[in-house]
Amino acid sequence: MKERRWVPDGPLDVQLALEPHRRGGGDPTWRRGRDGAVWRTSRTPDGPCTLRVSVQGGAVLGQAWGPGAGWALETLPALLGADDDLSGFSVRHEVLAEAARKHPGLRIGRTGRVMEALVPAVLEQKVVGREAWRSWRWLLARYGEPAPGPAPEGMRVVPEPAVWRQIPSWHWHRAGAEAVRARTIATAAWHAGKLEAAATSQELDRLLRALPGVGVWTSAEVRQRAFGDPDAVSVGDYHLAKLVGYALTGEKTDDQGMLRLLEPYAGHRHRATVLVWLTGLRPPARGPRMPVRDYRSF
Repeated sequence: MKERRWVPDGPLDVQLALEPHRRGGGDPTWRRGRDGAVWRTSRTPDGPCTLRVSVQGGAVLGQAWGPGAGWALETLPALLGADDDLSGFSVRHEVLAEAARKHPGLRIGRTGRVMEALVPAVLEQKVVGREAWRSWRWLLARYGEPAPGPAPEGMRVVPEPAVWRQIPSWHWHRAGAEAVRARTIATAAWHAGKLEAAATSQELDRLLRALPGVGVWTSAEVRQRAFGDPDAVSVGDYHLAKLVGYALTGEKTDDQGMLRLLEPYAGHRHRATVLVWLTGLRPPARGPRMPVRDYRSF
């Protein structure tokens, strides 16, 4: 076990920083302990690792196990948003200002790991979260590695790119992922080296969107997590535009309307949408919900 104690230079909400990397209840790569500590697994450039993050007074304590432990601790501040730059961000709506006041420790962190963010993002394309998260759990249980160290029971490490390329079609089917999403993940895995080597969020966006099956929404979801991009807006999200419109105007809107509302936050549009989520404001639930489609039965 390796250990690092880090003192942030301002308010920090560790739970808020790490929550975006959790893919639903029972995510095999993410756990919250009874003591409030967050456990997370990762496949680092040096190999798999398990990271435990807790708060002790004004310091963050990171403990890590496995071949990638050193890398995980070295990049711990970045994971928790130490590089998050608020320059140029000015709140223009009182409702967002109130959310910012209630959550002064909000930081957008970066993992530096593209495939870890890309695979679950592709699984979440055009399906409800519960279905995507079930697929994620099945694939990690079948193909993931056991988490190093004293991780909570059932935790797994995401497979190497070569493993994603070799998963047979019948196992994708059993996981509940149809052929289109399976092909997208397998194709991305062939280009994993280039994707992981991207130097900027803009370069990664170009590389991702050159892949069949990866569009604006998927690219944004990946860059938010892997690069901590505060401006990567999830255009095409089933809920986001409605939430932004309702929170800022009292009326639901579409993607184009959302982008117009977010224009004053250029450079920090993703940050603004995170604050929208934190307001807790939701439009009244009317009309049919997006259906759960179990592709295992097709």
